[in-house]
Amino acid sequence: MIKKISRFFREVISEVKKVTWPGKKELIASTIAVIILVVCIAFYIGLVDFILSRLIGLVL
Repeated sequence: MIKKISRFFREVISEVKKVTWPGKKELIASTIAVIILVVCIAFYIGLVDFILSRLIGLVL
């Protein structure tokens, strides 16, 4: 059991070394894109929630 666990972690370390990590510019650009997308989706969901709550309020 311990041999399997140690082999697993050796393989994980081996795979992590193969990863091509993003540069600083790419990381910042991706982070900004994600933040903008999250804000847009949050605004959209908030707007839909507001409209639906008003419509339900009118019906009831």
